[in-house]
Amino acid sequence: MPKVVVVYLSTSGNTKAMAEAIVEGVKERNVEGHAVNFHEARIEDLQDADAIALGSSTFYYKMLPPMEKFIESLAKANVKAKVGAAFGSYGWSGEAPVMIAEKMREIGINVIDPVLRLQYQPTDKDLEECKRLGKDIANKIKPAKKEKM
Repeated sequence: MPKVVVVYLSTSGNTKAMAEAIVEGVKERNVEGHAVNFHEARIEDLQDADAIALGSSTFYYKMLPPMEKFIESLAKANVKAKVGAAFGSYGWSGEAPVMIAEKMREIGINVIDPVLRLQYQPTDKDLEECKRLGKDIANKIKPAKKEKM
């Protein structure tokens, strides 16, 4: 079964809520998925995954430095050619998801556009957008069904 790992770094719980909703969308497409705080993320799990979604809050116009270091460690982990997605919450500016997507592309991950950026606490409508992203990720990695003749 295809697998998606969603790694997040959340300062106020908003990016975590997004990550959990993305996983809900993944599971609605019958694909295995789980969200994990970046402190608990294991490189081996990301190497085994078919898709990786990374999320961070924006802080002072950037992604949080620990997430940047985490992505740098991914570059050494041979995760090229996987499907990827970037997401995050913000209060004022919202650059982190765009920066995450750029870094993911630099290491060879095929990032789904557009990145998902939400301001403040996600509303129900926002969480539906997160689920949609999860479904999009799942659809990209599910094996195509062979037509019956």
